Amino acid sequence: MSMWVVVPAYNEAGRIGQTLDALAAQTDTDFTLLVVDNGSTDGTADIARGFAARAPFGVHVLVEPEKGVGCAVDTGFRHAIAHGATLLARTDADCLPRPGWLAAARAGLVGGAGLMCGRVTARRDEHGPVGRAAFGALVAIAGAFGRLRPAHRGAGYLAPYRMHAGNNMAITPELYEACGGMPRRPSPTDRTFLNRVRRTTAAIRHDRRMVVENSTRRLRAYGLVGTAKWYLDRGSGARTQDPR
Repeated sequence: MSMWVVVPAYNEAGRIGQTLDALAAQTDTDFTLLVVDNGSTDGTADIARGFAARAPFGVHVLVEPEKGVGCAVDTGFRHAIAHGATLLARTDADCLPRPGWLAAARAGLVGGAGLMCGRVTARRDEHGPVGRAAFGALVAIAGAFGRLRPAHRGAGYLAPYRMHAGNNMAITPELYEACGGMPRRPSPTDRTFLNRVRRTTAAIRHDRRMVVENSTRRLRAYGLVGTAKWYLDRGSGARTQDPR
């Protein structure tokens, strides 16, 4: 089956090289990588193109000028589908998927899941133990809030709510198109997308072997309270949505 991994990227020249190396270190490298450059003004796209020469899989770079991570993801997934993808996965250009990430995602989709998601933890090179623990606590609180929130409960949903990180997901093309795809807008998009999927299918699975180390730069930029508000869907307030 033809697996494509989509990586949206905007001004990630300082981090995308590590993400690409993490993808090259996957135990399952039978996939095509599509980096969707969202109008970067640094060397992000050039780094991805240069990586193609040593990658153990095919690499494509696509430019999406419409701003917003949702736009980049949607364009990437639809491009992959149009070019024959039968399985889709996504991580982000500031994240580090652990070696068994894609193998677990593939196994779940082949085994009948429509959407696979996994565990998100903090990158170990951006914060010390206290910062990583704070990040983990924020993710847990946001997940609990999502399960209790009335907007995420109701007869229209076919599966219970469970916090889903867009940077750690895999989906079938059929489900992606059936649910309407990723919202074409800036972050946050994950809850809206998950609820679209939940209204379409109950075949959502979580696999703890799908682990992605997430950037914690928002914690540094927003502080603990500001980051908590963002994860609880309260937006970025007066801060930029893109804390680079």
